[in-house]
Amino acid sequence: MIAELDVVMLSRIQFALTIMFHYLFPPLTIGLGIIIAYLEGMYLWKKESIFIDSARFWTGIFGVNFAIGVATGIVMEFEFGTNWAMYSRFVGDVFGSALAAEGIFAFFLESGFLAILVYGHGKVSDAFHFFSACMVALGSIFSSIWITVANSWQQTPAGHEIVQMTRNGAPWFVDGVPIMRAEIVDFWAMVFNPSTVHRLIHVWLGCFIMGSFLVLSICAYYLLKGKHVEFAKKSFGGALFLALSSCLAMFVSGHFQAKMVYAYQPAKLAAFEGHFETGQADMSLIGIPNEETEQIDFNVALPGGLSFLLHEDFEHEVIGLDKFKKEDRPPVKIPYFAYHIMIATGVGLTLLTVTATFFLFRGTLFGQRWMMFLFVFSIIPAIAGNEAGWVATEVGRQPWIVQAPLKVDETGERVVDANGQFIYENELGLRTNNAVSKAITSEQVLISIVMFGVIYFLLGILWLFILNRKIQKGPIQSGMQAPHPEVTKSLTGGK
Repeated sequence: MIAELDVVMLSRIQFALTIMFHYLFPPLTIGLGIIIAYLEGMYLWKKESIFIDSARFWTGIFGVNFAIGVATGIVMEFEFGTNWAMYSRFVGDVFGSALAAEGIFAFFLESGFLAILVYGHGKVSDAFHFFSACMVALGSIFSSIWITVANSWQQTPAGHEIVQMTRNGAPWFVDGVPIMRAEIVDFWAMVFNPSTVHRLIHVWLGCFIMGSFLVLSICAYYLLKGKHVEFAKKSFGGALFLALSSCLAMFVSGHFQAKMVYAYQPAKLAAFEGHFETGQADMSLIGIPNEETEQIDFNVALPGGLSFLLHEDFEHEVIGLDKFKKEDRPPVKIPYFAYHIMIATGVGLTLLTVTATFFLFRGTLFGQRWMMFLFVFSIIPAIAGNEAGWVATEVGRQPWIVQAPLKVDETGERVVDANGQFIYENELGLRTNNAVSKAITSEQVLISIVMFGVIYFLLGILWLFILNRKIQKGPIQSGMQAPHPEVTKSLTGGK
C-alpha cells in the first residue's frame, strides 16, 4: 500500500512541512533585529537604562529563534540532494551563486556580530554595540534577499540559458532523455528578475509584521499581569509603530504583487481568486472552489473587483483558468484558501493596529484590557498570514517547480492552440513531476516524514519551553524603577 503512494506528492509534503516549520524563525529574527537596533540606538542617544534593558531582553528572544532557525534550515539543503536531485541539477548554477552569496554576505555577518550583541555588554563601547545590532539586523535582511532571489527566479526565470549537461566530456542522457540545466549568462538579470523586487518587499513587510507582533504579544501579556510595565510600554510603542506601518504598506505591496503575478503567472492569480472563466472578474471574498463545476460555491464576491484591481476598470477582461490546459493548471482549493487567509489576517491585524494607535494618541491604550488581550494572541494570525502567503505562492506555481514562460509570437502576443488555450515553452522550465530524484522510494520518504515530524515536534516543544521561561523571567532591570502602584492597579483590574 505504501509503495502505491506518490513519491512526488510525499516529497512535496516533506519539504512543505520542513520549510513551514523553519519559516517560523527567520521572519521573527528579521523583525526583532530591526527593533533591537532601534532600542540600542535610542539608548546611545538618550542614555536611559530602559532602552538597553529592553534591547538585552529582546536579544535573548532573538538568540533562541536564531538557533532553532539555523538547525531547521540545514535540513532543507540536504533534501535538495536526497529528494530533488533532478531539480538540483537543473537549478544548481543559479542556486549555487545565490546561496553562496547568502552564506558569505549574510549568515557570517549576522552570526559574527550576534556574539558581540549577546556577550558584548560592558566589554565593548556602546557605539560599537549599537553597530553590532545594526549588523545583525542587516545580516538577517541580507539573508532574506538571496533566498528570495532564488525563489523569485523559480517564479520568473531570467538571466540564464538552458543547456545540456555533459558527463565524461559527452552529452548526458538518462534513459534517452537529455539532462538539461540552467546556466547563468547575466548574473544581475538573474538577481533582478521580474518578480524579485516585488516579492522581496512583500517578504520584508511580512517579517516586520511577525517580529513586531511577537513583541506586542509579550508586552501585552506583561501589561495585563502588571509586570515590567515601563519596559512593556516602551517596547509596545515602538513595535506598534512598526506593525502599523508594515500592515498599511502591505496593502500597497500586495496590489503591485498581484499585478506582477498576473503579468507573468496568470494561472496562479486565477487560482487565487477561483477565476475559472476568462472575462470580467469579480473579487471573491469567501466561498468554496469547485473544480468539477468550475465555479465557486456559496460565493460572496465584489462585482468586477478583480478586474478593477488589475486594470482599474470594473469591466475589463481577466484571464481565467479556461485559458490553460487541464495539465497546466494549478490546483485551486489550496491556493484559494491560503490566499484568502493571508488577506483576512492582514485586514484583521491592520484594523487592530489602527485602533490601538487611536487609543495610544488618546492616552488610553494601556488601560484597554480587552485590546491587550487581543494583542496577546495577535502573534497567531501574524504567523498564519505569513505561512499562508507562501503556501499560496508555491502551490499556485504548480505544476511547475521552475516556471516555464508562455509562448509568444514576434509581436509579443501570447500564442494559443486550436482550442484557444495558451502554450507553455516546456523546455525552458521544469515540471515538479520531473524534478524528483529517481533513486528514492515512497517508503523512504514516508519514513523520513515521520522522523522529521517527531524531531520538529520536539524542537517546537523545546522552543516554546525556552521562550516561555525567558518571558516569565522578564527583562533584567538594571536601572528601571518599580511601576507606580496605581498603574499596576489599573492594568490588573484593581487586583
